[in-house]
Amino acid sequence: MTARNKLLAAPPYPVEQTLKRLGANLRTARLRRNLTIEDVAEKIGTGVRAVADAEHGKASTGIAVYAAMLWALDLLDHMDGVATPEKDEEGQTLALSRERARARPDRGPDGDF
Repeated sequence: MTARNKLLAAPPYPVEQTLKRLGANLRTARLRRNLTIEDVAEKIGTGVRAVADAEHGKASTGIAVYAAMLWALDLLDHMDGVATPEKDEEGQTLALSRERARARPDRGPDGDF
């Protein structure tokens, strides 16, 4: 019996909602371009089921399918801003709190081998 990934069975609510919005946005972009699911699936080299699952925001759909769909719809450049260190305020704060207040002299190797 294989273990089931709990994230796929019941993702956290904000994750589930974000995936559903992304899927709906991808569907809207596809329809505005007058493309069928088959057109997009063929362009990205996957099956129609994977495209349909992504448009429904299924958590089991791999990120590569989402990224490929963005590419096929000429929207991939929007991914550049995702999780950029410059926008990670909490991470920047944590990094600053770990920085040294002053430099310590380099004493070189201590010769203790």
